[in-house]
Amino acid sequence: MAATLSVENLNVSFTQPHSSIAAVRQVSLEVAQRECVALVGESGSGKTQLFLAAMRLLPKNAASDGRVLFQGVELLGADNAALNRVRGSKLAMIFQDPMTSLTPHLRIGTQLAEVLVQHAGLSWRDAWISAGRMLERVRIAEPQRRLRQYPHELSGGMRQRVLIGMSLLCEPSLVIADEPTASLDVTVQAQIMGLLRTMRREFDMALVLISHDLAVVAGFADRILVMYAGRIVENGAAAELLRRPRHPYTAELIRCMPKMAGPLAPRMATLAGQPPRPQEPQPGCAFAPRCARAAQRCRAERPPLRTLGAGAVACYFPLDP
Repeated sequence: MAATLSVENLNVSFTQPHSSIAAVRQVSLEVAQRECVALVGESGSGKTQLFLAAMRLLPKNAASDGRVLFQGVELLGADNAALNRVRGSKLAMIFQDPMTSLTPHLRIGTQLAEVLVQHAGLSWRDAWISAGRMLERVRIAEPQRRLRQYPHELSGGMRQRVLIGMSLLCEPSLVIADEPTASLDVTVQAQIMGLLRTMRREFDMALVLISHDLAVVAGFADRILVMYAGRIVENGAAAELLRRPRHPYTAELIRCMPKMAGPLAPRMATLAGQPPRPQEPQPGCAFAPRCARAAQRCRAERPPLRTLGAGAVACYFPLDP
């Protein structure tokens, strides 16, 4: 199946007054048509920066290099006109915090309609009508009333539905959802994930889920990429990776997932240690200081991402399946 999005050897760094921080290092990945890919890892692992770079939305103190192809169009080197024909229409992103992602002093209807005015060439009247229909599709009650409201008048779950609807207005080929259930209670989380599943089917689109929580993406994603310290350390089919992880970091993330069955544990499982500071590069495997299987080679040489079975893993001593 042809790739909708292809990222090749992407690097992202941030310049600070006295240092440079590498946030993403030599990352390559593909998202196929209609595929759901989950990118998981602890906060600070570079997940969001990877896709902000792919969409050319990094701040001014950031630099990126590599190659990003979306449906054959190179994005990193594209001029603004070519980029704007893609971004927001065929390639859309649902940002992490729905409260700060919506403009507080503009009505919901204005923010939705503007997408269609800019990208689809609709009149404001037609765009407003289409915005109301989209609110219906994302299961928001009283859509005409909500169009006239401001973001602070909506609940967190409603604001997240508005962002989902906004990303779907131009019927994109790929939607990137960055922590779409963050700060929502578990009931609303389930509703949002169910909505994304339905919208993915209705719009026949590919979906990237960025999350620090494997429990959110389990049973939803076709494929899971595990990211640590700016690099992909494991890549595999979701069901296989969750059953038989090969990288020790992946195994630790799975161990820390909440268990619904069995006796109640006195404390939730946690991952010992801390991720490396990005301004202090590690000569070997970045996970070695937290890994019980690490040997001298792990601390001296960085393991490449190598094919292993049906997936890939960056580890000299992968777990036995």
